[in-house]
Amino acid sequence: MKKLIPLCLAVLISSSAVAADTSKTVLQVYTYDSFVSDWGPGPKIKAAFEQECSCTLKFIAEEDGISILNRLKIEGTKAKADVILGLDHALISEAKKTGLIATHQQNFANLKPSLNWSDDSFVPYDFGYFAFIYDSTKIDTPVTSLKELVNSDASIIYQDPRTSTVGQGLMFWINAVYPNQTSAAWKSLASHTVTVTKGWYEGYSMFLKGGSDYVLSYTTSPAYHLITESESKYKAADFSEGHIAQIEVAAALNTSKHPQLAQDFLRFLISDQAQKILPVTNWMLPVIKDVPLDAAFTQLITPSPINMDIEQLSAQRKAMIKVWRSSAVK
Repeated sequence: MKKLIPLCLAVLISSSAVAADTSKTVLQVYTYDSFVSDWGPGPKIKAAFEQECSCTLKFIAEEDGISILNRLKIEGTKAKADVILGLDHALISEAKKTGLIATHQQNFANLKPSLNWSDDSFVPYDFGYFAFIYDSTKIDTPVTSLKELVNSDASIIYQDPRTSTVGQGLMFWINAVYPNQTSAAWKSLASHTVTVTKGWYEGYSMFLKGGSDYVLSYTTSPAYHLITESESKYKAADFSEGHIAQIEVAAALNTSKHPQLAQDFLRFLISDQAQKILPVTNWMLPVIKDVPLDAAFTQLITPSPINMDIEQLSAQRKAMIKVWRSSAVK
């Protein structure tokens, strides 16, 4: 939700703006804007799936996974989409409350066992770990824990947990590390926060222009710079408390006029072909076993995951946002 795009060429496009072949069935997919950018996975995913389906794949872009969910809530049974793509596993429970999510027909035998995936509606298509990125040519000794960052005077940029799944990830992270001192942690962080952006792209762009010492992103973000720019100065700070995982998911809607085609697309997302595309376009990790990765991925930190009850955290999301607003919003 929120992956890397060259700043000088960052014109986001949606395939909804591309004329479709009206003789073919059109499968409509709600997703986030960076997914459908020229340098995101959308164009390659579209081309590869259309070769298989003899259909037209039409992406309709929102800013973030939370924006997709909010649109779904507003439109209800009038939603245009056949598939939603770009929510994360922390939003699954809330999405199911809409009553619009269909049961999938997928076989997960090839998924990585570490995902421990058993949901009957949502299909994971990539995953990663939240991290704070810094420029190693400017910071010689990076912070080594979330607590150290919170108590530092380092300038930071992060995303709004009400509108961004990345910002929501930080909210869960703060609550996991500071279960009894959440408000104090947010206040301390607010004292050296440059800005809180609506989405990932805006925040990361500001950081790349020198807007802060650290920006909230993913442990995999440096792989983008290594592969596309041959630039090794961007690093992810490795936190001793561990890192929060994010699993991105897709699902078919039970209002779809093309239910079998929607299932075919979900199946394609976890195929070898799609899984090879995603790491070097969406800059996340594949969910299936034995996908070869570029050597740049071996240079990334290996985060220790924080074990957490995502269902419990999801249920507390509104209360957490209330604490964040009262403590961190100036």
